[in-house]
Amino acid sequence: MVNESPDTPPRHRRRPTRRGRLALFIGILLVVVVAAVLVPLLTRGPQVERARSLVIPEGWRASQVYAAVDRILAVEPGTTEKAAGTADLPLPAAAKGNPEGYLFPATYPVTSGTTPQSLLRYMADTAVQRFGADHITEGARRNGVSVYQTVTIASIVQAEADSVADMGKVARVVHNRLDRGMPLQMDSTLNYALNRSTLHTTEGDTKIDSPYNSYERKGLPPTPIGNPGEQAMSAAIDPTPGSWLYFVTVKPGDTRFTSSYTEHQKNVAEFNRNHRGASSG
Repeated sequence: MVNESPDTPPRHRRRPTRRGRLALFIGILLVVVVAAVLVPLLTRGPQVERARSLVIPEGWRASQVYAAVDRILAVEPGTTEKAAGTADLPLPAAAKGNPEGYLFPATYPVTSGTTPQSLLRYMADTAVQRFGADHITEGARRNGVSVYQTVTIASIVQAEADSVADMGKVARVVHNRLDRGMPLQMDSTLNYALNRSTLHTTEGDTKIDSPYNSYERKGLPPTPIGNPGEQAMSAAIDPTPGSWLYFVTVKPGDTRFTSSYTEHQKNVAEFNRNHRGASSG
């Protein structure tokens, strides 16, 4: 211990002024706040963006897909449709640049970096991968049609079948009519031409001038009429054995298939009675 000399003036402790105490308090507070903000950021690491999901149902038309992409990306209506022409999609030559049928129905991730072009390309890439599988190409060859024509048949099956169980039979009707040189006479192709969806077709509808009028034109329509899923494609390449040429869904869950035109007319009459009864009720 060192003793102070008697000649040494006494020491006085310097106390901070009120202003000094306030400055000290603010400094400590700033350190605490900065630590509270920076430490979590430094220890947490980079944040991963959570992707949203865009669900494309089986059978949707390209126009419906375009509208859904516009909505989820919050872009002006019509933006995705315009982008389809510049997206460099991997379509078959027979498609002539039209992606109808090749916007594969599935669930797609959407992030802040997603563009209409990238999303359409993702869908088309998926379709090409699925439709280019060996069993699809072999099935198409076995049926005497191209893969693109098979996609067209599948799109009709997707639109016409009342259930998955009926898909194989609907596909058989399409193939049987093509083999016999009969017009397909499918209401779904008229609905596509008229941009609508209805169970009822008038005589005037069957007279429209359109390459999708399968009442007046034989063979397949020039493009698919929607985007089919894998079940419809499986039915198109491997239709259920049978001689059916006609079918009508008399009521939900009751689709009648027949090779007799007379019997088909009776089934159509029953369908009409059921519809009138439902309308009046």
